[in-house]
Amino acid sequence: MKELKEVEQSVQSIIEKLDALKQEIGKVIVGQSETVDQLLITFLAGGHALLEGVPGLAKTLMIRSLSEAIELPFRRIQFTPDLMPSDIIGTEILEEDHTTGKRFFKFNKGPLFANIILADEINRTSPKTQSALLEAMQEFSVTYGGVTYPLEKPFFILATQNPIEQAGTFPLPEAQLDRFLLYIKIGYPTAEEETAILESTTGKKANKINKVLEGSEIKEAQELVREVHISRDLIERVSSIVRLTRPDSSTPYVKDWVRWGAGPRAGQAMIMTAKARALLHGNFAVTLEDIERVAYPVLRHRILMNFRAEAEGVTSDNITKHLLEHAQTQAKSI
Repeated sequence: MKELKEVEQSVQSIIEKLDALKQEIGKVIVGQSETVDQLLITFLAGGHALLEGVPGLAKTLMIRSLSEAIELPFRRIQFTPDLMPSDIIGTEILEEDHTTGKRFFKFNKGPLFANIILADEINRTSPKTQSALLEAMQEFSVTYGGVTYPLEKPFFILATQNPIEQAGTFPLPEAQLDRFLLYIKIGYPTAEEETAILESTTGKKANKINKVLEGSEIKEAQELVREVHISRDLIERVSSIVRLTRPDSSTPYVKDWVRWGAGPRAGQAMIMTAKARALLHGNFAVTLEDIERVAYPVLRHRILMNFRAEAEGVTSDNITKHLLEHAQTQAKSI
């Protein structure tokens, strides 16, 4: 653990720069403050995010603005049914040494070798290519021809999928979905926000994004997140919420609608993202509000609903809302 004074100085410096980072992104992104917060939380917690939203909601602009404000390399990969693993990882090419005349194979790195990746419409590509991407997410490295190549650090993937078009898609299996730290749903802007969008995008040239953070400072912030304090009571509450997603040992409401609950990784994700949210909002201790705000995107893709729930429109968000209310009731009764 760092000395208290050193920690306080680091925290204050990082908090100021994170606030400046949000302001820079806000120059070009109108509204969507909750989505921007969740992206930054994922980034600070060292994870990856799956974002669902219809086309035209500034997903690409949002993550490009983030990369510009941190000045880290950004690549966008458009996933299609014919995309192969080598198209994103890279491939070996035959080269010749002009001095000796000898030929040799050289690994030509693919677009995955950047710090920030937008994996657009990930559910449109084959499971084989999805697996190559998800392996990189988990291991922070790729293997080609028996050789392992480490990826850039920090490494952040924002994968998107369209909730409307399902024909010709390859839905991600639950085990692969679990590797995403957060599942973020992005909605339409409000009337005021949409008016502001039309005004800002059809007038003068867009605002320029200024760099406010170095890549090394992001690594420092990610390390600092782990030092954010969380009480034993809140850890126990997180554990209770995650365990209650499992129908075998839960409330009648959960038993009625849930097929499979979340695994232990959900609890880890909830604590890490709650710590990241606390730091993002200028605190060095996790509050109950932090837990409740990250619970939805953490559990959204980790609770598998049964057929009856799908038929009647009951979602994992309904389950999360029920469990948060149940946890609050239990806490009051103690």
